[in-house]
Formats: sequence, structure tokens, C-alpha cells
Amino acid sequence: MSSEQQKTTGVVCRGIRGATTIEHNTAEEILKGTRELLALMIRLNDIEPDDVASAIFTTTSDLDAAFPALAARQLQWSDVALMCGNELDVPGSLRKCIRILLHWNTSKTSAEIRHVYIKGAAKLRPERSELPPVDWEDLEAWIQEQIDAHVK
Repeated sequence: MSSEQQKTTGVVCRGIRGATTIEHNTAEEILKGTRELLALMIRLNDIEPDDVASAIFTTTSDLDAAFPALAARQLQWSDVALMCGNELDVPGSLRKCIRILLHWNTSKTSAEIRHVYIKGAAKLRPERSELPPVDWEDLEAWIQEQIDAHVK
């Protein structure tokens, strides 16, 4: 999109970050943790898949049982460009961590975007770990609706 189109529409591509941790290197936990993180990012920012240019999912080197991007496919992101990778294995860094970077076309300002850092990953960005109250049962129900719709 040209800068002239951005001025007219007010839409720019912005990055949204999120991170979480899980307990065990299993496909089930990687996918569940990624779905939970991505669902929070979607719901807190009112993201529509058609507005997402791409998403990068990374894991620490101790997580290799599943591709975390599969969680986005399970949430109906079939047309979004997705990529997985590993974080640098820096000594002393947080372990069993999943990170997401979304490239999102939006009219929101940078200050309006809600980055999401939960569980053990909250210590990565303590200033961004404050979330509004989350109804975890409602979030899980929403995730299950997306999965069920994807299976049909």
C-alpha cells in the first residue's frame, strides 16, 4: 500500500507481539498454548484474519513436538501466510516459550494495540503483561467453536 493510500484509508501494517510458556514438549500442549495466546491476541485487538498479512511463530529450542502455526490453521486462518522458526538459544533465556508476531493491516495506532504476554512469558515484558480480566472458559469455548467450524 502506498503512503498516499495509507493517508486516504488510515490503514497501515502494524506488528502485534505475544508470548506464552508451556510445561511440556508435546504437540497437544504446543497447540493448546498457541491457540490460547493467538485467541487472546485476536479478541483483545478485534483482529479479522483477512486483515492479517502474515504471522511468524517461534519456539525455544526445547519445543519441537509440533508446528505452532497449525494452531492458527485450526482457528480458521487458512489464507494467512504463516511461518515457524526457532528463537536463538541464548544461555539463561526463558525456556519452553512460544512467541507470535502478527503483521496486521489496521487503522489502530501503535498505542491502541494490545500485545499479549502470559504465563511465564509475562516476565519478558512485564509492562505489557497486564490484561483486562479474561474469562478463560469463554475463551476456550470460542476456540472450540473455531476448531469445530474448521473441521466441518
